[in-house]
Amino acid sequence: MTIPATYENGVFKPLEDVNLTEGTRVEVHVPAEDAPKRPKSVRDSPIFGMWADRDDIPDGVTYVNRLREPRY
Repeated sequence: MTIPATYENGVFKPLEDVNLTEGTRVEVHVPAEDAPKRPKSVRDSPIFGMWADRDDIPDGVTYVNRLREPRY
């Protein structure tokens, strides 16, 4: 049986009703906490570097500035 509970002020408090006889001895197994996961790098994306070999787009800033230039 698994009983979800919180630990507050030195006492385990069940988050749902528990059908046990008063005084029943139980074992508590606390799962080990996983190390915090680092967010994925943009470099891991399949689209990373897709414009690397283009001569008309030297870098992203230049590309965006060209798009923003007024065309009359």
